Amino acid sequence: MTKKISIIVPCFNEQETIPLFYQAVNALIPQLRNYSLEYIFIDDGSSDNTLLEIQTLNENDPQNVHFISFSRNFGKEAALYAGLQTATGDLVAVMDVDLQDPPEQLPLMLSGILDEDYEIVGTRRVNRKGEPPIRSLFSILFYKLMSKISDVPMIQGVRDYRLMTRKVVDSILEMGEYNRFSKGIFNWIGFKTKYLEYENRDRVAGNTSWSFWKLFRYSIEGIVNFSEIPLLIASFAGFFTFALSIFFMLFIIARKIFYGGSVDGWASLITIMVGLGGLQLFCLGIVGKYIGNIYLEVKNRPLYIVKEKK
Repeated sequence: MTKKISIIVPCFNEQETIPLFYQAVNALIPQLRNYSLEYIFIDDGSSDNTLLEIQTLNENDPQNVHFISFSRNFGKEAALYAGLQTATGDLVAVMDVDLQDPPEQLPLMLSGILDEDYEIVGTRRVNRKGEPPIRSLFSILFYKLMSKISDVPMIQGVRDYRLMTRKVVDSILEMGEYNRFSKGIFNWIGFKTKYLEYENRDRVAGNTSWSFWKLFRYSIEGIVNFSEIPLLIASFAGFFTFALSIFFMLFIIARKIFYGGSVDGWASLITIMVGLGGLQLFCLGIVGKYIGNIYLEVKNRPLYIVKEKK
């Protein structure tokens, strides 16, 4: 029986890249040691002709090309999870459709699993050439921060693009949480892992749907989902400001006893009040984010809703 590699491909407004991606990956089949390919395209509520392009591939190659179409945009994390649930291959790969993930790495990934006994072979960008400087800066800062505050190792430049054994995929599917951060989940589960390095690549066509704001929100999810340090910071800040307020209270009482008269400094008093109020709101915001995640989890809503599937 021929063994199979399932390739999970999340898509959001990618009508131009889908045919190019399919051609590029299909060209690698002779190098995949008699493994067949199963494509699982996930249309994440696209507003262009993405679904039409995927349906065309399915009609031309119904045995190997399958798709899931969401009822709306649920996000890449939901798309990845849907793909993992659907994949039937002995090995499973996750790839971006814009060809920024170099397809030619796939045979090398397969070699890492078959010849070197790795459970996961992932990829890592060694630079971010061509990206806006502000995005690159915040990405570097995010990984540095996560490496210090999280118990899960976060390696700079690591991509979702990876090849995994069935055992790894089953372990990921056991983590059914609503608030998902795949980069953290991939590292949290463990297993023997190897990374292949490559130079950054531009998109083959179209425009990215990842704005700076979306990336920022995604990074916040990563910090909250894989670290309790923000809660400790909030607690420390609260204790520090409380101790500081006790000191100032004793200072004001001593000044009243030894020097008499009313306490001057209304401006400074208001400044302190505003500062403390802002700090309290900041700490409440941190706590609120964690509570909000708990709220989403206990509602037990589905991660996505399927409109069409083949």
